[in-house]
Amino acid sequence: MSDTRRRVKVYTLNEDRQWDDRGTGHVSSTYVEELKGMSLLVRAESDGSLLLESKINPNTAYQKQQDTLIVWSEAENYDLALSFQEKAGCDEIWEKICQVQGKDPSVEVTQDLIDESEEERFEEMPETSHLIDLPTCELNKLEEIADLVTSVLSSPIRREKLALALENEGYIKKLLQLFQACENLENTEGLHHLYEIIRGILFLNKATLFEVMFSDECIMDVVGCLEYDPALAQPKRHREFLTKTAKFKEVIPITDSELRQKIHQTYRVQYIQDIILPTPSVFEENFLSTLTSFIFFNKVEIVSMLQEDEKFLSEVFAQLTDEATDDDKRRELVNFFKEFCAFSQTLQPQNRDAFFKTLAKLGILPALEIVMGMDDLQVRSAATDIFSYLVEFSPSMVREFVMQEAQQSDDDILLINVVIEQMICDTDPELGGAVQLMGLLRTLIDPENMLATTNKTEKSEFLNFFYNHCMHVLTAPLLTNTSEDKCEKDFFLKHYRYSWSFVCTPSHSHSHSTPSSSISQDNIVGSNKNNTICPETLPRTPQCHQDNYQTAQLLALILELLTFCVEHHTYHIKNYIMNKDLLRRVLVLMNSKHTFLALCALRFMRRIIGLKDEFYNRYITKGNLFEPVINALLDNGTRYNLLNSAVIELFEFIRVEDIKSLTAHIVENFYKALESIEYVQTFKGLKTKYEQEKDRQNQKLNSVPSILRSNRFRRDAKALEEDEEMWFNEDEEEEGKVVVAPAEKSKPEDDFPDNYEKFMETKKAKESEDKENLPKRTSPGGFKFTFSHSASAANGTNSKSVVAQTPPATSNGSSSKTTNLATSVTATKGSLVGLVDYPDDEEEDEEEETSPRKRPRLGS
Repeated sequence: MSDTRRRVKVYTLNEDRQWDDRGTGHVSSTYVEELKGMSLLVRAESDGSLLLESKINPNTAYQKQQDTLIVWSEAENYDLALSFQEKAGCDEIWEKICQVQGKDPSVEVTQDLIDESEEERFEEMPETSHLIDLPTCELNKLEEIADLVTSVLSSPIRREKLALALENEGYIKKLLQLFQACENLENTEGLHHLYEIIRGILFLNKATLFEVMFSDECIMDVVGCLEYDPALAQPKRHREFLTKTAKFKEVIPITDSELRQKIHQTYRVQYIQDIILPTPSVFEENFLSTLTSFIFFNKVEIVSMLQEDEKFLSEVFAQLTDEATDDDKRRELVNFFKEFCAFSQTLQPQNRDAFFKTLAKLGILPALEIVMGMDDLQVRSAATDIFSYLVEFSPSMVREFVMQEAQQSDDDILLINVVIEQMICDTDPELGGAVQLMGLLRTLIDPENMLATTNKTEKSEFLNFFYNHCMHVLTAPLLTNTSEDKCEKDFFLKHYRYSWSFVCTPSHSHSHSTPSSSISQDNIVGSNKNNTICPETLPRTPQCHQDNYQTAQLLALILELLTFCVEHHTYHIKNYIMNKDLLRRVLVLMNSKHTFLALCALRFMRRIIGLKDEFYNRYITKGNLFEPVINALLDNGTRYNLLNSAVIELFEFIRVEDIKSLTAHIVENFYKALESIEYVQTFKGLKTKYEQEKDRQNQKLNSVPSILRSNRFRRDAKALEEDEEMWFNEDEEEEGKVVVAPAEKSKPEDDFPDNYEKFMETKKAKESEDKENLPKRTSPGGFKFTFSHSASAANGTNSKSVVAQTPPATSNGSSSKTTNLATSVTATKGSLVGLVDYPDDEEEDEEEETSPRKRPRLGS
């Protein structure tokens, strides 16, 4: 439809008494058979869908405001409004409504909302009594006028009649003249009466009266009347604030006089509503609904007028990004954009979409990169608010910008890395800004709001970008604070300009330290020298360097984001965790004196285990990563607290879900330390599950003839895969990097296609070195564990690991004994004659030949 007269916006009033935009369309009045009456229909101009279908009820009160608004209520808490583009269209629909209700189109309210007793009372009134007779506007009549205004507020029909009388007689301007006279005469009593009168007129909730009261000619006198509250000993100085303290700053001169007047008016009316008028009671909530609407539509008009002035916005952006612009000017420009974006929230979706696209086209995101890196805290805060509006509006727009930017810029100056740096460097002890930025980052990396099209998949492209260019910045504080590598810390401090410094633990000799360990337990926050399981510090065991409250809060925020990644990202976060050995570093924080941080670390591990992914399970068991969790449980003692419950829940989940690999690892390595815990049946239940599984395996093994148990022939494809999997479980890891066994062939998605190749490439090169780099320790209680970057040699679930089940007397003795055992097993297998000659036997024989070379290293 091309008829602009009927073009309208549909609004509904929400629970917060704010108007929500429901869309733009064209209105018509027509008879609807289903509703059995004349109805108002609004069809969307975009797709012709029905935005509104409302029957014109003969008893509904319709109100006409500001020549282009029609407002009415369809239910007790459901208010509607039509905002017309042109006055002529509003008049046309108003006539239709009045025609249905049998009203004169000159009225501005078609019905009065009155209760039954009042309706009965007014039915008996003569028809000639249309208006209320107002007293003459004189000083000695002010008390009478105040009583009249106050008395009508409880009656909707009398409020309407008083409003009509005030409007017809130009009464408000006469009252304001009396105010000036009272103020000159210092007539305090008269000023108190005028306060009651003006406040009562505002509560009449009449748009036509607002237009008079809020005009340039009258608004300051209205504010003046509201200064003289009888409840106050001294009058307020609102006019002084509005004229002297509050300064209107034009970052760029506004040439449109109408726009300037609208901005001034909106600010002052907002001040009256928020500052001067008291908070309305439950019974007065609806008294100022028209005032709220007045402000709302003013804001819509301001944003629309500014957006249409392309020259103005272009000049603002030019100055914002100009290096010659001084800091004060740039601060004003940023604050202008912050308020501009806040006003834009009043726009309907289509217009808001156009608004933000205009800002993006003019370069709002590159400009934010500049201002977010400034030292001025107010500027950074305002820039963060603007960024939040953009992310909330269109995360995809922000993601597209940063990916394009990465092709032309270094990682250090990427917008997302600037945001991460601001989060890390937040100087607020409570990290209020960091919490806000963390929420924005989570929105940006949330796959739920990423688009998938036929040409490209935003999810894969952006996550690849984020993990390649940004993840190292996000995890830097975590990795640095859990590392003993001073060079790593120095690089981080230099590169990311922390507003606070990490405390580097000095090197000391210690009676329990090995030659390669330079960390003294006396200087490590959260270390426990009386640890039940781990009495000594092994080489290169990471420790927490700083444990103050602000650092703990920051690390908790980072862990919250990483936990979100584990839940919502698949192979990206999995690859990162394993390559960086991230879980081990996170579990260092279990030693923190801040329980909330220890719980964050535990929650991170719980989410990983909750995925029931065998890649993760092998990584945890090979790295012996349950040890810090069990240490924390034992250190907690008999205290019944959240940490205790969270650890118990973790093991209970493993028991209930029957995760066999983890159950076996826990029972074989930690059960003696946990068997004394009897206030829950979790650990006994794990032992029971383990023994049941072991019995099943023995029964299965016993059901096979002895000659088949002694060789590797007559195996189906699944058995071959399981044997191959057990072989990889015995293999070593790269030093400083976890190598993961390849996925089962039945797994639908191969997350790490290159890990097996990496393993084969490094296996021979690392063989001799690894022989000397497999530290072991045994606690006084006889528990044996594998730590840090060594492979798990004590894995009882591996039926091929003969060495792991044979405790060595000495290091050298273990090696020679293992060699003999392994050679004996190989010789026995070589002497067997296969019942069936499988075509892949030759290849497997080649694999078996490497076994004697590898097995001594597992026991060394």
